Amino acid sequence: MSTKTPREADILRPFQGTSTAYYALFALAALAFGAFLIGWMYQLYEGLAVTGLSDWGTGGGVTWGVYIGAFIWWVGIAHGGIILSAAVRLLGMDRYMPVARLAELLTIAGLSAAGFYIIVHMGRPDRMVTSVLGHYHITVHNSPLVWDVTVITAYLVLTATYLGLTLRYDVSRLRDQLPSHFSPIYTMLTIGYTEREDEVVQRMVWWLALAIIIMAPLLLHGGVIPWLFAVLPTYPRWFGGVQGPQFLTIALTSAISGVIILSYAFRRAYDWGHIITDDVFRGLTLWLGFFCLLFLWLQLQQVTTGTFFPPIELEVAWIATIEAPIYIFAMSLVGLVLAYIFAQTIRPALFSKERAIVCAVAVLTATLFEKVLFVVEGFLHPSFEIYGATPGTYQPSLIEIASITGTIGMVTLFFLLITKVFPVVELHAIEHLRHERGIDEGGHGGSEAGTGGTGSHE
Repeated sequence: MSTKTPREADILRPFQGTSTAYYALFALAALAFGAFLIGWMYQLYEGLAVTGLSDWGTGGGVTWGVYIGAFIWWVGIAHGGIILSAAVRLLGMDRYMPVARLAELLTIAGLSAAGFYIIVHMGRPDRMVTSVLGHYHITVHNSPLVWDVTVITAYLVLTATYLGLTLRYDVSRLRDQLPSHFSPIYTMLTIGYTEREDEVVQRMVWWLALAIIIMAPLLLHGGVIPWLFAVLPTYPRWFGGVQGPQFLTIALTSAISGVIILSYAFRRAYDWGHIITDDVFRGLTLWLGFFCLLFLWLQLQQVTTGTFFPPIELEVAWIATIEAPIYIFAMSLVGLVLAYIFAQTIRPALFSKERAIVCAVAVLTATLFEKVLFVVEGFLHPSFEIYGATPGTYQPSLIEIASITGTIGMVTLFFLLITKVFPVVELHAIEHLRHERGIDEGGHGGSEAGTGGTGSHE
């Protein structure tokens, strides 16, 4: 454990200056996002025909490809992020308090990317108004697209409320040390704030966390999103009750991987080794291994039932899947990550933060590939053999591939900008660590922290 005591000034460090690395990363992310926007403008002008998507009935291809696969991937990252944050608050997992807000922000960023994919895949953005919102009372009953829009919107509002409640405490106490040019935002956020509400807010946040934990398996990435596929019996690759648990485990592995990457980036950029400690990375890596194990186990369930004397259409779909190089590659990545984490638990000296980053990137790559293949293979191998003996093919276009790097750039820009507006580590987390270190260090750390705290309030 670091002997350095966390102070309020530590979480204010991002506001105090901007490094060359910050500008370089901003430019790179903006370039990736801008390239996709140019591609999207071209798609709007020429139509969806410029993508690798084909007409499902006569084109011999798929109408859903990278766009929908990446949409599921981003929704999973978002859902898993808020589940992680909710678990920290609900279950008292104090070790992860310093990264709880990063997980909440990852949820908002991931939902924004997922919602953007819906608009892109509709072909024309105005259809969101003319086809969805304008006839919502009708479409909500029978349109999977509207289910998606409804769930994402509800989840975004819930997360924003959840985040806003905790930010009121931080902003009110750090107001004089935050950038003055964002004062209107801070004023709006803290309207009506008094210290008497802190206890009430903590209870509200606890209940919101409980609601999130309950909703996750029932309505969110364990419910509505997998139901869009799992209830369609004419698509054997999709159909079945395993999709809910499978989607949820993939969401959690992806979200934990995302939080590991963010935690490492902020720790390195702002010298937060005494806040986001090695213990946080060890714990996140172990949780990543647990959900990777569930991920592979549920994949094994599907492979077994799909290849051991199954109905003909299910056998065709699963044989095509397990023979696909991209599937073998994705499962191999998850398997190697799991093997490393298992070895790390036996021999702790194998652990390093850099290896944790490699594991996180490998898992995010694997889950993205698995979701895209899941969507594509489902369309290519339906039960009623619409293509005859030879199934269609699908080759992602440059625009679709650019959408992945573009949305990653979009999420990166979100974090780079939000870092300059709000503290990305909760003040409660600093206070908790300061109290904990003060006890451990025989009062010396507490005295030092107290001095820093008093200065901050003055």
